Amino acid sequence: MDSVTQAVLGAGIAGAMMGRRYGRKALVAGAVLATLPDLDVVIDYGNPLAQMINHRGFSHSLFVLTAFALLLAWLARRFRLHKDGNDYGRLTLTLWLILITHPILDAFTSYGTQLWWPLRPTPASWSSVFIIDPFYTLPLLAGVVAGFVMGMRPATCRALAWLLVVGASYLLASLGAKHWAEQRVHAMLTQQGRTPVAMFSVPQPFNIVLWRVVARMEDGNYVEAVTGMLDPDEREPEFIAFPSNAELGEALTPQTWLDGLRWFTGDWLRYDDIGGKLVVSDLRMGIGTGHYSFRFLVGERDPHTGEWQAVTPEYWQGGPARRDMAALSATLQRVWETGSPLPLAMWNQRMTQP
Repeated sequence: MDSVTQAVLGAGIAGAMMGRRYGRKALVAGAVLATLPDLDVVIDYGNPLAQMINHRGFSHSLFVLTAFALLLAWLARRFRLHKDGNDYGRLTLTLWLILITHPILDAFTSYGTQLWWPLRPTPASWSSVFIIDPFYTLPLLAGVVAGFVMGMRPATCRALAWLLVVGASYLLASLGAKHWAEQRVHAMLTQQGRTPVAMFSVPQPFNIVLWRVVARMEDGNYVEAVTGMLDPDEREPEFIAFPSNAELGEALTPQTWLDGLRWFTGDWLRYDDIGGKLVVSDLRMGIGTGHYSFRFLVGERDPHTGEWQAVTPEYWQGGPARRDMAALSATLQRVWETGSPLPLAMWNQRMTQP
């Protein structure tokens, strides 16, 4: 999630748990502590693809953060930083909750979080909330601001605790909405005589009402669909089919960077030959085809042999997807204007534009 949300969550936990004892200082300390895991962004891994797959790595590990929480609690006891020298158990629990809720909340987004580092399962990507979701953030932010303004009274601490429960309930609701979207697209494809072998869904920006669902078919190609909870029952999701072009990736030598990206994304990738340059796109992030957030140049075709040779990865077209405000506006309008399908076919044409 975004840094503001992480800071607000940490402040909310600290305020609910320790606000009566430390007042506004608890809010500040919680906000600062909750942002520490994201300091890994200052580490230079050499190229943008490596930067992507190593972000949310060791600094987001539940093992590492649990050890860090215990270390902080020990230091607090060792140097008698606790106000009256009592209740270190509550302080330890507070520190632990502030730290581990950061990667757990990140795992609800589509990016990928290495919760179990140094073990290497596919990074957690539950993908049920957008990276910025005002419906999650704003209520808790209001509670934290109220704590700063009015002071950490017992009623304020209780209100923060209830707002944390509301936020957790919203996350659970997002998982339910995700299941609904995938089932709706699965049913549509089944009626067409096509059975997906895997599905990945992601909410569209700032809400959990409109969903983009990517289905991997038996031939390895994809169907991408958009469906909304406000859509009438008789309206089928709009969708587009496109190839994965996986054979392009298999032809690349060496495979080192692609292997890392396949692991990080769960192999939700599309390859495109754009004028002799091999571009790989992460299908999990962005508002849809033609507007994926992360695309990388990973290879070039040798003009003499015709073979694909790996190059040091770099962002395709200069960096993460530049915000196409017209596309973003159309996507947001699609939440309630259910009679206006998104122009997926037109957007898809952007995928092979140099």
